[in-house]
Amino acid sequence: MTTPNDPTPPAQSFEEAYAALEEALARLESGDLSLDESVSLYAQGRALLQTCEALLDAAELRITRLPDAE
Repeated sequence: MTTPNDPTPPAQSFEEAYAALEEALARLESGDLSLDESVSLYAQGRALLQTCEALLDAAELRITRLPDAE
């Protein structure tokens, strides 16, 4: 379990992280946030992007390790 000061995000599926990233982007694009809220949400978005990239990299690695079908 993470604590509020723990920088490690909870484990998410790619779909969950991507949906959260899309939501963060929509909120940022709305322009209805304060500067502090925007900066905080941007940082969360960057973390979500890194999560998505890591999950995609892991999936690609698993695919490349599959045996070739003959």
